[in-house]
Amino acid sequence: MHYVSTRGQAPKLGFEDVLLAGLACDGGLYVPDAWPAFGADEIAELAGMPYVDAAAHVIRPFVGDDIGPDELTEILTDAYATFTHPAIAPLVQIAPEGWILELFHGPTLAFKDFAMQVLARLMDRALVRRSKRATIVGATSGDTGGAAVEAFRGREAVDLFILHPKGRVSDVQRRQMTTAHEDNVHNIAIEGTFDDCQALVKAMFNDAVLRDRLSLAAVNSINWARIMVQTVYYFTSAVALGAPHRSVSFSVPTGNFGDIFAGYVAAQMGLPIKRLVIATNVNDILARALNTGRYESKDVVATSSPSMDIQVSSNFERLIFESAGRDAAQVRALMDEFSTRGYFDLSRNELDYIAALLSAHRTDEAETRETMRVLLETTGYLADPHTAVGLDAAGQIGSDAGPVITLATAHPAKFPDAVKQACGRTPELPAALGKRLDAEERYAVLTNDLQKVSRHIEQHARILAGAG
Repeated sequence: MHYVSTRGQAPKLGFEDVLLAGLACDGGLYVPDAWPAFGADEIAELAGMPYVDAAAHVIRPFVGDDIGPDELTEILTDAYATFTHPAIAPLVQIAPEGWILELFHGPTLAFKDFAMQVLARLMDRALVRRSKRATIVGATSGDTGGAAVEAFRGREAVDLFILHPKGRVSDVQRRQMTTAHEDNVHNIAIEGTFDDCQALVKAMFNDAVLRDRLSLAAVNSINWARIMVQTVYYFTSAVALGAPHRSVSFSVPTGNFGDIFAGYVAAQMGLPIKRLVIATNVNDILARALNTGRYESKDVVATSSPSMDIQVSSNFERLIFESAGRDAAQVRALMDEFSTRGYFDLSRNELDYIAALLSAHRTDEAETRETMRVLLETTGYLADPHTAVGLDAAGQIGSDAGPVITLATAHPAKFPDAVKQACGRTPELPAALGKRLDAEERYAVLTNDLQKVSRHIEQHARILAGAG
């Protein structure tokens, strides 16, 4: 398996090199040079498999010869041993054709744990094998940071720097990052939005000198390995509801577009998906893009679903590459236009390609609260605000969509204030996490200034101090 950049000016790489590179050197994102295909019989064989075995089956084509089958299974077994539910990703029925896929049974109670626990082990393995160190720099709108800290804390081959928007994540999300005291973990609160944090990270990766000096690596959803791992639960949930013998649909709370792009990947591999619904809050750049054809950034609005408070969805570039017939020159032109003008327009052909599988729905704050309240009253199920956005979007899907699976991306205890406001009930925090969150916090506060942030990272990165 080889990987190509969406912008077409970076060399093809194998899986392990893509894993460590994160962002391509031309600023693009890596995708496989061809999608592996599963036949109906191969998909059907996943039925009843333990999650780890299904994951090994789905992931194996993407890693090629870089990881042997036994070692891959060992990595996955170790990663998912950190989850508290025996099914890893259980389905809960809430209506005759409505299901919730619970993705919050990992150590930080968010779907990011699925990929991050695997990613940490894959990167640690690759670095040790190469006798190298890496400096991981990532941006978070809430959940990625906590998942990264939990997965990478204490690992000798890695220094981790996570940027989050100051005052724009929940208290639980912030404390999951800032109460880790291991020497290799560094949290930075940026005075700005998530898009500012993401832009800083991209700028550092695009600085070739800094990138080489620090051996920068990425754990955001721009890293292909995260998309790859998230593809698994689309297969396991769909098969549980009858695939490949019937199609299913998914509603996905979406910010940076990585999680729903994993669903697109599953469809390209042969999983019969009727519809993928992009569920957004009022930060609706993706809904506007699909409805009008114009991808245009606006100001970020703080909401009760902060992980979706994003106006620049990085992984959308991967879908543009696909919709443009893998024309890297077209992608470069659109990305250049976005950089200079703040928007670009998709062609009719590109829009038609996207609309064949994907649609989008915007949910405002009042609708989010009402969805949470009604769900609790009618089913007894307590959902977090991100999941509520997904459930509201799921309700807009036509009756011919087959079973509709909404991805529950976070535990309600991560957003107690929003849940109490909507439902009049405070969700119970798991005891182990509650004890952790009482620990002293440790983080730096920096302005949205590339030079200051870069200097801070250089001063604290052990790779420049001759460690290891």
